[in-house]
Amino acid sequence: MTKADLLLLLEFNDWARGRMLGAVRPLTTEQFTTPLGNSFSSVRDTVVHIYSAEWVWHTRCQGHSPTAPLAAEDFPDLPTIETAWLDLAAKWRGFVEAIDGDGHLQEIDYRQMNGQAFRSPLWQIVQHVVNHSTYHRGQVMTLLRQLGAGAVSTDLIAFHRERRMNG
Repeated sequence: MTKADLLLLLEFNDWARGRMLGAVRPLTTEQFTTPLGNSFSSVRDTVVHIYSAEWVWHTRCQGHSPTAPLAAEDFPDLPTIETAWLDLAAKWRGFVEAIDGDGHLQEIDYRQMNGQAFRSPLWQIVQHVVNHSTYHRGQVMTLLRQLGAGAVSTDLIAFHRERRMNG
């Protein structure tokens, strides 16, 4: 795993997030917040969970360990989430771009929300963040189908195919 690999993963994450949010955008406020019995009740709650996890891990990489996730209620609509997420995505990219040499191997000390201390290499954290987001984007696509809305592919191979076609 190299710094370039991490930047590519973040590029994929940005692409997939944009596709997911584009698919969510046509929902009404009622559809966006309707409980559907998933791990995170609604489309909004699932989307906020993805954003919150990315925020938690970025915050940990900055030397602070949040003790609670962000609350879905603090994001009443999609534009609120999108604005915050674009800012966070830029911070993630800037953080990884600023790494010198073998900086991606650096160990990050953090605490889980229950206070338990851990240490992980930065490259594993970035992989985890992208993988976690991928898992929950799949849930969002299922929720969209349950609502009768259009779902889109956010698969890694689709990202690579599109990059190749747009060369």
